[in-house]
Amino acid sequence: MVHRSPRTRVLLIDDDEKLNTLLVEYLGRFNFSVRAVVHPDEGVHAIKVDPPDIVVLDVMLPDMDGFAVCRKVRETSRVPIVMLTARGDVTDRIVGLELGADDYVPKPFEPRELMARMQAVLRRGTGTVGEDRVRIGPLEVNWTTSSARLNGQALSLTSAEFELLGLLVRNRGRVLSRDRIMDETRGIDWDAYDRSIDVLISRVRQKLGDDPRQPVFIRTVRGLGYSFIGGADE
Repeated sequence: MVHRSPRTRVLLIDDDEKLNTLLVEYLGRFNFSVRAVVHPDEGVHAIKVDPPDIVVLDVMLPDMDGFAVCRKVRETSRVPIVMLTARGDVTDRIVGLELGADDYVPKPFEPRELMARMQAVLRRGTGTVGEDRVRIGPLEVNWTTSSARLNGQALSLTSAEFELLGLLVRNRGRVLSRDRIMDETRGIDWDAYDRSIDVLISRVRQKLGDDPRQPVFIRTVRGLGYSFIGGADE
């Protein structure tokens, strides 16, 4: 089976439609999947319902400027944000970073510069769990040893089960579609035409003692995929 390389999903929020077209085409050549929107409200909604891997956000937007968008996004999300502006004022840059932006690119810019900045931000791991080990409630996941513990007890996980659990934990709060899971768990041979992902989810749930009807860790989002809720109170 030939594995598909995972595409980095970018949400571009900019009312310059010519620039949007250029960036969608340019970044698409380098394995970025770009969704471009021109209105800030549409962008904020997209981040909530289908979180991207990174956001490219213009400061000068209609109705709500990029600073307000950044502030609103940061109320609920740590998705990486790179801000764009036609204004070169250092104060603007400081304000953006104070509001939670991860980097700042002044217009005009070369597309390859933006891509390099995006890649640097993604390497820093902002917006996902970047540690080698993380504890969420009674669950501890350790990527260094490829192991997990629940209430202090080691879980007996196969490599496929651990890879799936690790992916869900790193994307806590995001809904991951079956296609996204297939893309990002490249060490696993999936058959897109059967229910192998659902079976593996079921096995991980069983080892976590998680009831799919009243989930504590993994929630099924009907028609969309799965989300790691990490013991959050319902």
